[in-house]
Amino acid sequence: MLQKTPKILLFFIAFTFVLNLIQSSVTELLLDEAYYWYYAQNLAWGYFDHPPMVAWMIALGSSLCEGELGVRLLSCVLYALNLLFIWWLIDHPKKDRFTLHYCVLVFAVTLMHAYGFLTLPDTPLLFFTTLFLLAYKRFITNNTLLNTVFLGLVMAAMMYSKYHGFLVIIFVLLSNIKLVFNRNAWLSVVISLICYLPHFLWLVQNDFISLGYHLSDRPNSPYKFADFTLGYIVNLMALFGLLFPWVYYALATTKIGDRFNRALVFLTYGFIGFFFISSFSRKVQAQWMIAISIPLIIITFNYLAEHAKARFWILRLGLANVVILLFLRVWLITGSVLPIPFETHYNKAWTSYIHDAVGDMPVVFENSYGNAAVYAFYTGATSYSLNNTQYRLNQYSLDNSEEAVQDKRVLYVSRYLNKGDLEFIGAKGEAYRGKYLDSFESFRKLQCIIPQEEQPIKPEQEISLKVYNPYSEDIDLNKLKFGVTFLNKYKRVIETQFVKVMPTDPQALYVQKKDTTTFRLSIPKPKTDEAAYLRMGISENGLYLGYNGKNISLK
Repeated sequence: MLQKTPKILLFFIAFTFVLNLIQSSVTELLLDEAYYWYYAQNLAWGYFDHPPMVAWMIALGSSLCEGELGVRLLSCVLYALNLLFIWWLIDHPKKDRFTLHYCVLVFAVTLMHAYGFLTLPDTPLLFFTTLFLLAYKRFITNNTLLNTVFLGLVMAAMMYSKYHGFLVIIFVLLSNIKLVFNRNAWLSVVISLICYLPHFLWLVQNDFISLGYHLSDRPNSPYKFADFTLGYIVNLMALFGLLFPWVYYALATTKIGDRFNRALVFLTYGFIGFFFISSFSRKVQAQWMIAISIPLIIITFNYLAEHAKARFWILRLGLANVVILLFLRVWLITGSVLPIPFETHYNKAWTSYIHDAVGDMPVVFENSYGNAAVYAFYTGATSYSLNNTQYRLNQYSLDNSEEAVQDKRVLYVSRYLNKGDLEFIGAKGEAYRGKYLDSFESFRKLQCIIPQEEQPIKPEQEISLKVYNPYSEDIDLNKLKFGVTFLNKYKRVIETQFVKVMPTDPQALYVQKKDTTTFRLSIPKPKTDEAAYLRMGISENGLYLGYNGKNISLK
């Protein structure tokens, strides 16, 4: 197939590959990219927010190259392969006549363009969505054992990239429901499940913490049409920039045709419908729909190959889109062409400023896993994200990074300090202060367990509270203060109150190591009627109240 690929396309792929390598080398990391680099420092079968594929990519790339290029190397490779595989998925008999239109079309797709060099979970999801469609097309054309195994492996890889991969599989299956009677289709599912078993076991061992966060614990906001549903429609348009009218018109007018084309249509409408419904309950981020870029590129290309007017406008609007995207690429690097601060700007400057002041002293960042990861990446020094009840749990809550800063002299960095020993401006223009703490000590892994947590709790109700201490030393109760965080029905913090707790054993002076200590407390009455949930937290050594318990419904 490579021999039949037009030379102009191969030159275009080579050009974009080199361009992305250069962009990767000279653009500072996004905060999330640094966070995923932090994942890659300890390879595992899963992480708090996502499956492990993005970490595996970064680990492999960083073993071959240093710095930002190492983080992004595999993204550049996958993008180049993606351009080739999408071309192979197109069956139109006149496609070689419109190779230039194809190059402009794929290079003008906004987020796909960005994921040509940025390393985020959507980067491998895009690639493996294309590979999945390629595998599916081979499978329905020639139902062999080799194609069956290939399909199963790719389904697993897609799920290892991002949980949204499940939607891709489901909507393609719905387009060809007869697959439920196909033994080889079931065999491919079994193969994918066997490959996915290590991540599933990781989820079990960690109480399905990733799924719990995404499906239940993630804060939300009251429904607003402009922010939710209209914002979702705007994001659908933003996926294709100036091309969006032609792309969605091509979708609306395309005929189902064969089984593969049917899969493309079902996949696209499935995503659009699923997230349209979701937009009535939460904001839908643009990257959540990124998988539909692949089928829509194929559908749009097939349409332009048949319609001269579409070719005229797609070529010109696509080129205009490319110019805008290239302008934004320059802005990502320098920050000078637009007066808008962004997180790829000045990270080297502020991390260097802190490191010059404190040397290799550990730095603790309050409520910022991104800043903690960026600081570690650019300085090589120890950092930690201390998450309190006003923030959210993340990988720093799950791993053993807290151990590296215990009992050390640290710089404690926060946006909320009234005064500090040093001040600086972050990449987004936010003001931070840092103060020195001579002997930092935190116990954010203490677990507050309310035995009756499956049932709603009344304010002013006396309850039993179990505190499990996973640490290897007893913890003096004099170092701890307990509190209750009240959340509204959207699980956003609205109030915190400290509470008095009494150990059921009056002689208890410590929370025993590797053991559970039981307390009694009376739940205070919230000051507002908006309270719908409560969450227990612990403040240690005067630090802000921690995130130590689960959200529990209030009566």
